[in-house]
Amino acid sequence: MVAIRVDGARARRIALDVPGWPGHRAGQHLDVRLTAEDGYQAQRSYSIASPPGDPVLELGVEHLPDGEVSSYLAGVLCPGDRIEVRGPIGGHFVWGDPRDDERLLLVGGGSGIVPLIAIARHRAAIAADTPARLLASVRDVGDLMFMDELERLAAGGLDVRVTYTRRPPRGWRGHARRVDAGMLAEIAWPRGTGQGTYVCGPTPFVERVADLLVSRGEPHAAIRTERFGPTGGE
Repeated sequence: MVAIRVDGARARRIALDVPGWPGHRAGQHLDVRLTAEDGYQAQRSYSIASPPGDPVLELGVEHLPDGEVSSYLAGVLCPGDRIEVRGPIGGHFVWGDPRDDERLLLVGGGSGIVPLIAIARHRAAIAADTPARLLASVRDVGDLMFMDELERLAAGGLDVRVTYTRRPPRGWRGHARRVDAGMLAEIAWPRGTGQGTYVCGPTPFVERVADLLVSRGEPHAAIRTERFGPTGGE
């Protein structure tokens, strides 16, 4: 354990020092397993926010009221504590080479933004000129994770958009609704331009966004998805 940082109203960014870490690709995740004194174990998967080659592994963990592991990681864990991790895991939801896609569309609901941050960080780290857009869907401003990082990446050429589905900030002039066909028509790259799409978030969010993209002519093979329980952008 290296450091813990509050991120928004309900999340923590946890930096880990993992001896012997074999390296990972942008978009992969790892498993965290907790063991109680009585031997009871609980395990959950968390996306890696740090780009490949970073010596520190960063996780973004949203505090869920009924989450066995997230409640501990986001509310109890302290710098210096030790936790058990296994990984990296996943080979489909990854991006690592500018030749993989001519353009990138990254769509995240709630904490689904975490692996997209890893992809965007990697794009910046290797100075890739791949045009990229990131759309983050959250309930309110307290749910937007990595806000400072998004600002830095936007300054470096990443096209960042945010939509608030419940309570937008006062004076907000951007999108303030769930992701819909009109929003994707505005944000997605023109059809036939080699768009590689990464969608991550709660299962209903991911399914809706993927269906909308297919309806507008996006090939199934170009849409990579990663999904989890019902939290975040819903």
